[in-house]
Amino acid sequence: MDRPVLLHVAILLALTALGVGTARAASPTPSPARQAQLIHLVRQDCGACHGMQLSGGLGPSLSPAQLADRPDSSLVATVLQGRPGTPMPGWQAFLSASEAGWIITQLKQGFPPLPPCDPPAATC
Repeated sequence: MDRPVLLHVAILLALTALGVGTARAASPTPSPARQAQLIHLVRQDCGACHGMQLSGGLGPSLSPAQLADRPDSSLVATVLQGRPGTPMPGWQAFLSASEAGWIITQLKQGFPPLPPCDPPAATC
C-alpha cells in the first residue's frame, strides 16, 4: 500500500477505536423503560449544571424558549460531543444519536418530570 492509503486506514482505525461514527443503534423512539432512564439522566445529571428545573445554573437554561431557534442537529452534537473549552461533557458513551435526538425533542416541548417511583424502579 502507498503512504496516503496507509494514512487513511490509520485514521479510520483511530476513529473507530475512539467510537467516532459508531454510535449504538437505537430505535427512533426509546422504549418506555429507556425513556424513564433518559428522563432521570437529564433531570439528575444534566440538572446538576443546568439547574434541577433545567432553567439554568452553571450551564444555560434548557427551556423550550431558549432552544427554539437552535437547530436540532447542533443540539444533538452538543449532547454527544460536549463543548470543548467549557464544562459541558460529551455523553456519546451513554447515549445513541437517536436517544440524544429524543432528549432534544423533549427539551423543546418542555421536558417531562421524573417518573413516579411506585413501585420503586432502578432509575429512582
